[in-house]
Amino acid sequence: MAEGRGFLVRPASPRDAASLVALAQAVASEPEGWLVSEGSWRSVAEERRYLKALRRYPDAAVFVAETEEGMVVGRLSVSRDPHPASAHVADLGVMVASGYRGRGIGRALLEQAVEWARRSGVSKLELHVFPHNRPALALYESFGFRREGYRKGHFCRGGELLDAILMAYEVGQAEEARPGRWRRIDPVR
Repeated sequence: MAEGRGFLVRPASPRDAASLVALAQAVASEPEGWLVSEGSWRSVAEERRYLKALRRYPDAAVFVAETEEGMVVGRLSVSRDPHPASAHVADLGVMVASGYRGRGIGRALLEQAVEWARRSGVSKLELHVFPHNRPALALYESFGFRREGYRKGHFCRGGELLDAILMAYEVGQAEEARPGRWRRIDPVR
């Protein structure tokens, strides 16, 4: 668990299902079109089953950002690539409630993804972001993600093909690539 600036980042649990569905529906319904979905998401029961299943699956995780009042305002999902040749790579997705953006929640969720990756033996995190999502692009680039490609017509939403920028973060070189950041050194045992 990581605390900071009026919120806590922790692993999601099945009891978070309703809050996570509400968050996804709210973000998906924003007119900017931040998500691939068009306002529909898993049901609360499906989300609860998914979160329960994650307990038995070490290659994926969901983390939430929760306010001091207990409101879930952010989500990070991360999942290792199932192909043996790319098992060192994990894909992630991030969403933050509109009224809570710009407060460090997205960055804290990304830091949690890096911690998960290190524990899981993942050396590369990747994500897709829409070219029009400038706030997310700025966050990812300031965190150390690099653009690796531009995927024309990669997603289909409402019958419209949408482009996506593929971005990646090299976990093994993370601290060295981010000058001015503190580096935690674990004691030799």
